[in-house]
Amino acid sequence: MKITAIRCALLGDSPVIRVVTDEGVDGYSQIESSKPYMATVVPLYEPFLLGEDPTDIERCMLKIRRFAAFKPWGSVVSALEVALHDLTGKAYGLPVYKLLGGKVRDRVRVYNGGVRPVLEGHEPEHYAAAMAEMKAAPEGFTIIKEGVGFHGFMSQNVAGFMLGDQRTGPRHPNRGPLTEKGLKHTVRCVEAMKDVLGDEIGLALDMGPGWTVTDAIRVMRAIEPLNVLWGEDLLTGDYVPWVHADQYREVTVATTTPTHTGEQIYLRQNFQELVERKAVRVVGPDPMDVGGLAELKRVAELADLHGVQMAPHGVLDGVLGLAALVQVCATLPDNFIAFEYPVAEHPWWYDIVSGLPSPIVQDGFVTVGDAPGLGVTFDEDATRAYLRPEDQGFFD
Repeated sequence: MKITAIRCALLGDSPVIRVVTDEGVDGYSQIESSKPYMATVVPLYEPFLLGEDPTDIERCMLKIRRFAAFKPWGSVVSALEVALHDLTGKAYGLPVYKLLGGKVRDRVRVYNGGVRPVLEGHEPEHYAAAMAEMKAAPEGFTIIKEGVGFHGFMSQNVAGFMLGDQRTGPRHPNRGPLTEKGLKHTVRCVEAMKDVLGDEIGLALDMGPGWTVTDAIRVMRAIEPLNVLWGEDLLTGDYVPWVHADQYREVTVATTTPTHTGEQIYLRQNFQELVERKAVRVVGPDPMDVGGLAELKRVAELADLHGVQMAPHGVLDGVLGLAALVQVCATLPDNFIAFEYPVAEHPWWYDIVSGLPSPIVQDGFVTVGDAPGLGVTFDEDATRAYLRPEDQGFFD
């Protein structure tokens, strides 16, 4: 079997990759919907893979892995790796989890991720109302994550939150020391959420990046009595192309509230210092940024050796990303907590892809299926209606 083409189409805002072979077996994967621009990068990788046997996944990856970097620049390599796993599973009639060593669990825990309420404001009562809504969600989530501090829009919408001037815009633009008011406001909002969730549902916090080390220590110590599952990306994180392991370790050893980071990190080598120095308590690589499914599992096993827990990222990975996360998380060691549940950017995705369980999430878990590859397939005729004119040859 040989690779004859690498194709990419935009479905909504999601670049979808198809690895085409000379034997009629294809592999598919999906890049985050926040990165439509990466569709233009996919053709750059085709010359490296043409003529290769796609079932020799590692041989293929050795040819392309070095041509990528931290989020967003690792997304094409990661998606190609996932597509190769999908293709190989289909070729041999095996689910991807079999290619990764076999499953150790029949269902995988998820947290809300793409299922989020709209905050009506940024006062404690607004966060409490949001948790009441999430607690009643039909998915029955056992863990709920919400953004506070510099993640989301709390810092931009609470007067006097920080000492520096506020910047506006997306991708968490602010960084710097908080006022006492800002610190206390964050803690009050977390307390309000835990009052609603009680001890029945775990609370995780997306918090940055943007905190100073001293403020991170103060806030993490202040919320210790609330048994929060983790505080994520306090110092670095989403779209920050470095790690700051020494600073994270300073925060981590100063508090019993678990620290978490990793969604932007590409390759296991860039997790090594974080994990081996126990600089954080939880790592959260995204399979569509870290380098793929096998790479994510390597990070999980390295973390497990050092007593670090695993909670993979995935909020914008879409339907194919969901299928990929289910497969790999079924194989992870016992340091696995839960993965971030992605939902389709458009409802019609659920009409063009089959193979997902219905309902997808029950009592906070997704059941692991046994269909070959990722376990999902496109309805080609239905999908064509959503392809751009320039992408109409995607299935040809």
